[in-house]
Amino acid sequence: MRITAPLLAFLIFASAMLFAVRVHAAPAGSTDELDKLLADKGLMTHIERVGQTVSNKASELVVNAMGFLGVPYRRGGNSAETGFDCSGFVRAIYQQSIGLLLPRKAEQQAAATQNIARSDLQPGDLVFFNTMRRAFSHVGIYVGEGKFIHSPKPGAEVRVENMSGSYWSRRFDGARRVAGKANPQEALAAPQQVQASSADLQTTQSVAAQLAAPR
Repeated sequence: MRITAPLLAFLIFASAMLFAVRVHAAPAGSTDELDKLLADKGLMTHIERVGQTVSNKASELVVNAMGFLGVPYRRGGNSAETGFDCSGFVRAIYQQSIGLLLPRKAEQQAAATQNIARSDLQPGDLVFFNTMRRAFSHVGIYVGEGKFIHSPKPGAEVRVENMSGSYWSRRFDGARRVAGKANPQEALAAPQQVQASSADLQTTQSVAAQLAAPR
């Protein structure tokens, strides 16, 4: 089973709950017992492995995107050799970084991905803008600290810009997260995509329940 956004949130919640138990609720001498329980069940290793993999993929995607700074805009372009348009750039970065083939057009990419709040943006998420008097007519990749990388328009090059700038702030159309697969008829999940077995999920739920039980 793939690590979906709800499952990843659950894993993070379990980790946070453990930290809270250790710092605020654990009586003297109980920390060793909790550590042993986690070690026996393998929960901490699982959380660390999933979190590290997700983090690495996001970092790799952003680093790869930065490698195309200066590539000229070209309408319909899909590669550094020919140039990129906005959605062609996003599609190429996701395919090269994580082996995931997104739909070709910006509005299709918006429809195929998960809506998130602007406050929840993380590096590697997609940001959309209304630049042609229609929704989701432009797309870029969020790189952190309120900035995004994109292929903007004819005569320009792939560059990083600030979302808080007046032009982009007025035209911001929403944020999206790629949650494992895009358009079912077009998206291809990479073999290295983060996955977890049913046993992993059951183990996580079991240990979390034990941690939450009264002592």
